[in-house]
Amino acid sequence: MSSDFPLSHDALTELAKTYSTPFYLYDEKAIRDNLHYFQQAFSIFPAFREYFAVKALPNPYILRILESEDCGADCSSLPELILADKTKITGKRVMFTSNDTPAEEFRYAYERGNIINLDDITHIAFLKEALGGKLPDTICFRYNPGPLKEGGNAIIGKPEEAKYGLTREQILEAYRICKDEGVQHFGLHTMVASNELNPDFFVDTAHIIFDLVLELKEKVGVRIEFVDLGGGVGIPYREGQKKVDLEYVARHTRELYDRLIVPAGLDPLAIYFECGRPITGPYGWLITKAIHEKHIYREYIGVDASMADLMRPGMYGAYHELTVSGKEHAPKDHTYDVTGSLCENCDKFAVERRLPKIDMGDLLIIHDAGAHGRAMGFNYNGKLRAGELLLRSDGSVVQIRRPESIADYFATLDFDGLASFAV
Repeated sequence: MSSDFPLSHDALTELAKTYSTPFYLYDEKAIRDNLHYFQQAFSIFPAFREYFAVKALPNPYILRILESEDCGADCSSLPELILADKTKITGKRVMFTSNDTPAEEFRYAYERGNIINLDDITHIAFLKEALGGKLPDTICFRYNPGPLKEGGNAIIGKPEEAKYGLTREQILEAYRICKDEGVQHFGLHTMVASNELNPDFFVDTAHIIFDLVLELKEKVGVRIEFVDLGGGVGIPYREGQKKVDLEYVARHTRELYDRLIVPAGLDPLAIYFECGRPITGPYGWLITKAIHEKHIYREYIGVDASMADLMRPGMYGAYHELTVSGKEHAPKDHTYDVTGSLCENCDKFAVERRLPKIDMGDLLIIHDAGAHGRAMGFNYNGKLRAGELLLRSDGSVVQIRRPESIADYFATLDFDGLASFAV
């Protein structure tokens, strides 16, 4: 179920007078409290760290908040590495989990002492060449369990159909190679689903990884010092769905740890996650205004946001709860498609949704947009991406990213050269 929106109708109306819609709003206190819950649940392990998936919400103000709570950063590109660096998330508090990675990005991560998590066995030689004939002292590999792990979903797909990670046989060989190359410290990573709500899914994943940790010790003589169990923890976008009980996940994973890891002499083994969605997802909202109505074969409400601001409904058919500000308790006696202005029929935030009567100028609140929302924005049709606001813990609101301008959109074009361009 969507988290309660933190502002009254009057407060939101005043905010929309200062910052034109559409805009994103994030709740600092709720994000902090939610991270504390995550960290407390896994405090039963000898060592634990959450590496926030920067791709979910790549804003330096949000990262600075998370850094102050001892959170790490999981990065997948050079700009994300730079964001972590600029927000004081440094060294081994950064996990560089990338794929098809350019050499210069590996070099950047290495020079800053970040943990490099390799996606393929061929990347060992690629990384060695990129670093001038040497490997880092710490290496991690991403494991793809293939059909061993049942499940998967539309976002990542079945593990055996996903482009990520090494097979079991490749994993064993990869650690042998790195051990022979003099690598001293090893980690193991996997990520096999996205937006999963079944807590047993994550316990099962931990079991698979712990078994592989034991096999690596027995067959390769490598001690794994940390396991990154990935992300994939979902949030309840729809009414009736339940939030993942992280205490349950931690407790049952600890039982596996005590049964498998401790007797093998591999304690302490650090446990990491790289979640984004469950940290910030429920505590971000896209605010948009109703500006058009259309009455044809269906009833349509056109808003000033579009799929360019929030692409999940159009890309995945994802559901986001939608509230009409000030009409939260009004009867839902109208059926609407709520649409944006892209020249694509999939540009819909809601399809045949039962809602209160919407009048022009009403503010609509699109819930659970605090992860993979603004981050996935784009400029198709010349659309300009929305700005971002932060509701501080003291109740004040600050702009943490301005909206894009037309000048931003044209910034990479050379109009001066157009006059001499021969056609």
